[in-house]
Amino acid sequence: MKFVIIGGDAAGMSAASRAKRRAPEMEVIVLEQTHDVSYSACGMPYNLADPTREMDDLVVRSAQVFREKQNIDLRTGHRVDRIRRKEKKVTGSTVNGEAFSANYDKLLIATGASPIKPEIEGIDLPGVMCLKLLDDGRRIKNYIQENRVSRVVIIGMGYIALEMAEALRTRDIQVAMVKPRPTLLPWMHSDLSEMVRQELLSNGIELYPGHAIKAIEGNGGGLKVVCDDITLEGQMVLVAVGVKPNSELAEEAGLELGPSKAIAVNRRLQTSDPDIYSAGDCADAFHVVTGQRTWVPLALRANRAGWAVADNVLGKNVELEGIAGTAVFKVFDLQVARTGLNVKQASKAGFDPAETVIKSRSRAHAHPGSTTIMVNLVGDRKSGKLLGAQMVGKEGVAHRINAAAVALHAGMTVEKFSQCDLAYAPPFGPVWDPLLTAANQLIKQL
Repeated sequence: MKFVIIGGDAAGMSAASRAKRRAPEMEVIVLEQTHDVSYSACGMPYNLADPTREMDDLVVRSAQVFREKQNIDLRTGHRVDRIRRKEKKVTGSTVNGEAFSANYDKLLIATGASPIKPEIEGIDLPGVMCLKLLDDGRRIKNYIQENRVSRVVIIGMGYIALEMAEALRTRDIQVAMVKPRPTLLPWMHSDLSEMVRQELLSNGIELYPGHAIKAIEGNGGGLKVVCDDITLEGQMVLVAVGVKPNSELAEEAGLELGPSKAIAVNRRLQTSDPDIYSAGDCADAFHVVTGQRTWVPLALRANRAGWAVADNVLGKNVELEGIAGTAVFKVFDLQVARTGLNVKQASKAGFDPAETVIKSRSRAHAHPGSTTIMVNLVGDRKSGKLLGAQMVGKEGVAHRINAAAVALHAGMTVEKFSQCDLAYAPPFGPVWDPLLTAANQLIKQL
């Protein structure tokens, strides 16, 4: 069997490695358009915060190791531009402009996602950057160093934007953040979002939500972000307004697309063509709470889906249950986490949601170092089921959110969740864990 994979990062290399490990005789070809494979993209903001670290520290396994130790036919600098389904062939060109083709028995599309670039005049000016690929990280790091950047304007206020704001401030670079929408984190309960806003302001971040961006202009040795009513200046502009799935190849090949134009896959990761699979940030998933298709690009999902594709290609029947959209990120001293649905999403999915917000402590009463934790829980009035959770605090959030995620996967009611036997010791939390306190309060509304 000939197994061809388009894309050499998390999902692609996970699938390739597992396939060769379980079936060493299988011919596995990976076509990757860049020269980087298998690296920790999520670590780039933290690498950028340290000018002494090399960006290549984030490479988990080099292309050469995959070739020599695992006998994977990994071809970097190979960009696929067409999938010919009837011929079961892909075609494209190398970085040197040479045409190539590869026949397949089974194909995996693992093309990931790309940064969204708004249609703004000046978006392609030198010094206007996005962060997604390892090469983006290298360019940003070199640009900061070579241009002695002292001020950056960030367009957007999502995960990457907030992580990069902290990274830049760590290097004593001034940061201004701007976005057209009026709220900082529109998916988050306003009380929790306010904690994040205060943390950003206390660390010197300038926030300008609700300002439509008209253009980016050159300004001598710097740049200007021109809005309707304000102009923000800096030596560099970082565009971080989100990502979109790289589904163009699939769409052109006539494969079905799902939410956000991600590639639609079944629970076995097959596309509408049973010989073509898709995994990673380019593919959709099923939400464990709603049962509906969703698109939430997640690192764990990409790696897990890559494994599942390899198993299915080898004849096993592996189905993935789905995702809860569990995520956590750091904003200076705050941990910000979420899983499942917020009230708006729950209503859209057909639930009758109720929610509660509680303020608790990260450690037991009077234990030194205790800080505030805020919890938002969402439940369904009809079924009593837990639908989602959000948490913000300086400690005890990043891993605590996993308890709520497990409850969502188990389909637990809020009442059943409130009876869970969660660990207690004064240095780690109060007797009534913040999640249990929130659950007890939410029960009153169901």
